[in-house]
Amino acid sequence: MAIRLFSDSEREDVARFIEAHWRSKLVMSCGKAWYPHEQEGLIDRRDGEIVGLVTFRSEDHGMEVLTIDSVKTGAGLGSALMLALIDLARRRGSTRIWLATTNDNLRAVSFYQRLGFRLSEVHLGAVDEARKTKPQIPDEGQGGIPIHDEWIMELRLEPSL
Repeated sequence: MAIRLFSDSEREDVARFIEAHWRSKLVMSCGKAWYPHEQEGLIDRRDGEIVGLVTFRSEDHGMEVLTIDSVKTGAGLGSALMLALIDLARRRGSTRIWLATTNDNLRAVSFYQRLGFRLSEVHLGAVDEARKTKPQIPDEGQGGIPIHDEWIMELRLEPSL
């Protein structure tokens, strides 16, 4: 694995990868629209193809994860990407990492909790509102669960020594 920050020359590849995984180049978080390929991100390529990507933005001594995807689940790539991001955040002096997920995404919540993230906020109806900007958001998610709410997961960080 060669996880690294993606370069400006890779932004179009990153945009296509995000669109394939998120039904759009646009993602919604906390009532705001973001184009993750315009932000920073960590990437893993194999044989020239993107196999894993986490995008983020920095704000107020922290990082917000905008997207995380890998082409193969259960292979440890998502964990490797998040651990690399946590390490980068510590080196940059960030005191927290946070992200938004949806109320149906229980597999992701479990994944983030294993990494030390905790539920910090619930935004009732936030996804219903987000559909006004991004109509590609499905009405139902994992296990047929109706998607309505946004859950904020947060990891508090100690600076690296």
